[in-house]
Amino acid sequence: MELVRRTSLVVFVGGAIACVNATGSLRAQEPMPLTRLPAPIVFDGRVDDVAWDEIPVLPMTVFTPTFGGEPTERTEVRVAYDDSYLYVAGSLYDSNPDAIRVGTLYRDRYSGDDIIGIMLDSFNDNETAVWFVTNPAGARTDRTISNDGESTNGRFMNPDWNTFWDVLTTRNDEGWFAEMRIPFSSLGFQDQDGHVEMGMGLYRVIARLSERHIFPAIPLDWGSQGYAKPSRFMQVTLEGVKSRKPVYITPYVLGGVRRAADLDMARSAYVFDNHATREAGVDVKYNLSDNLTLDLTANTDFAQVESDSLQVNLTRFSLFFPEKRQFFQERAAVFEFNTGGLSRLFHSRKIGLDAGQPLRIYGGARLVGRIGGTDFGLLSMQTDASGDASSENFGVLRMRRRVLNVYSTVGGIVTTRVGNEGTYNVAVGVDGIIRAVGDEYVTLKFVHTFDNDDQSGLSLLDRGRIVARWERRKQSGFRYSADYIRSGSAYAPDLGFQLRNDFTFVQNELQYLWLRGEQSPFRSVSIGNTASTYVRNSDKTAESGFVQPKFTLEFKNGSKLELSTQHNYESVRETFSLSGGTEVPPGDYWFHAGTASFVASYFTTFRPGFTVSAGSFYDGWNTTVQAGPAWSLSSHLELGATYQFNMIRFTDRDLSLNAHLGLLRIEAAANVHLSFSSFLQYNSTTDVASASARLRYHFREGRDFWLVYDEGLNTERDMIGEPRLPLSQNRAVMVKYTHTIMW
Repeated sequence: MELVRRTSLVVFVGGAIACVNATGSLRAQEPMPLTRLPAPIVFDGRVDDVAWDEIPVLPMTVFTPTFGGEPTERTEVRVAYDDSYLYVAGSLYDSNPDAIRVGTLYRDRYSGDDIIGIMLDSFNDNETAVWFVTNPAGARTDRTISNDGESTNGRFMNPDWNTFWDVLTTRNDEGWFAEMRIPFSSLGFQDQDGHVEMGMGLYRVIARLSERHIFPAIPLDWGSQGYAKPSRFMQVTLEGVKSRKPVYITPYVLGGVRRAADLDMARSAYVFDNHATREAGVDVKYNLSDNLTLDLTANTDFAQVESDSLQVNLTRFSLFFPEKRQFFQERAAVFEFNTGGLSRLFHSRKIGLDAGQPLRIYGGARLVGRIGGTDFGLLSMQTDASGDASSENFGVLRMRRRVLNVYSTVGGIVTTRVGNEGTYNVAVGVDGIIRAVGDEYVTLKFVHTFDNDDQSGLSLLDRGRIVARWERRKQSGFRYSADYIRSGSAYAPDLGFQLRNDFTFVQNELQYLWLRGEQSPFRSVSIGNTASTYVRNSDKTAESGFVQPKFTLEFKNGSKLELSTQHNYESVRETFSLSGGTEVPPGDYWFHAGTASFVASYFTTFRPGFTVSAGSFYDGWNTTVQAGPAWSLSSHLELGATYQFNMIRFTDRDLSLNAHLGLLRIEAAANVHLSFSSFLQYNSTTDVASASARLRYHFREGRDFWLVYDEGLNTERDMIGEPRLPLSQNRAVMVKYTHTIMW
């Protein structure tokens, strides 16, 4: 296979210089016009069409291991468009083509591969983006970015999002080559008489060298993920673009068998309840305008969604589980309203799930996009009755608008949860994120909730939560933040998630990070400290406190070593149980521990990680060891495992707890169409193991066949005073087919 070799050029496209100014902003520069394809191309992954010769090469900069260093291999990336698609062409030359890495053929996985990716802030809001990635085998990954790439309140990247797009790749003795084709119908954007502006970032990874080339030239000041900050992307323009408005109709059919074990009427033995499942439903997607998308769903099903990971709870608070269901991923960042840490006003897992078990969702609608410069999201879902609970409707309305400057927004949100028997819960919130000066940001939020049990005499503060934060978002040099949260005694967002209530929270964080030079083995060295306290509003006494000094070394290959000490205060007024049933009695406790953790570079085929922690724990001691290796044996097979062991001793009370948690993930792929995944778990504190397997055949985008197997196992079957538990507690085998029709 002979491909055309091109001369490497560093060009300034459309007169726009692709580098950052003194403040690291690209938005203040003149936008860079992208070039329209002068003629059609043959979409085959070869990048040898004559039309590509007229598209300028983007100037790439080495991001890591040393910013601005000399690139080891030549990278040529071109971006163009026509009436229907945005195209990316990568000529990714390599002087050692046999060393090009293909770690996986599995969708939405990174396994130490060579890759090329593009990120598009399609709504041009400096806050969110969509992300498209491929490796030399053409395996695709798509995800979304929120919160301007900041992980302040949880993860900023959502890997569970999927959309319609295509990619083809080829290889020869000069390297590998890729062509991406992204439909404008898969991107939301604002069109002003055919003129479109958006932010754009691109990168290439050469895995064996731990080398990343990026465009535009965003320095390391914003950390190792700084290249993924929408506010730092290059502003680009497209002309004469009118988004197509196809209708996507995706019906599904589902069939299978479920069984579950339960005690018989005499409570003398376990019997199995077997029943066949036959379901059908449909999802509909229609772009009402260039930047407004309507999704409809009827008899919504999530049979193919992977089971939740088991967790060991060593706190007195609820565990948090992330959303994995695809319907709730579309423009999920629009609905985000974080109220501190893991707490949020809207948590979509409250819809159609009860204690992790699925409930029937009759259907619903979602409308997302931008109207007149305002980000807009509307969601309404109706669920079936469950047990003593009636059928319920869940609603969310979220709006957000840019003010003052391109980095600042104000907005509001309303969530509703209404039962058919007259129960209701409503939450109303307002928020603002203001870039005060430079990299200084102020966040202010207020939420008020009320429901059918509303009691008279409660003040606005009693049913409200106030959130305030000041932060410096730049990673290099000093990074600091200060948080204040006050949550009232009757604050209760039934469509959200929160860990505790009726408290005042104060936290301060300070870090200093040194970026190291070219001769250093380290990319950065940092020291920092976090201190926080929770105070009960009722009597102004301290409920919890936390101090954590930390020292971090980040190596140039992406590995990270972190050393820290933790100093906790907990005021416990009621006895609570840890996982496994071991109790912690009331009392005031100070306990201290030291932790060392290491995470290997993602650029390697074998990626070990470990955490070791030891120290006092309430009125006893705890030693925690956790290991989490991942190993790409080949592009067809990857293994991942997590093992966590907690050894807890309360010597004075003669109590102990040994908690084992094991997870094994097996992912295999014959090619980019046929894949298999298996997820095995074991938790010793609940004496439960589970097995989950998914076989998928991906015919083409929008057409999938799934074979799903799930089983829950009892590992401790002898119960005092009860019949012996069966080995298999529940089992499900399902077959599902989805077929998208577009016109």
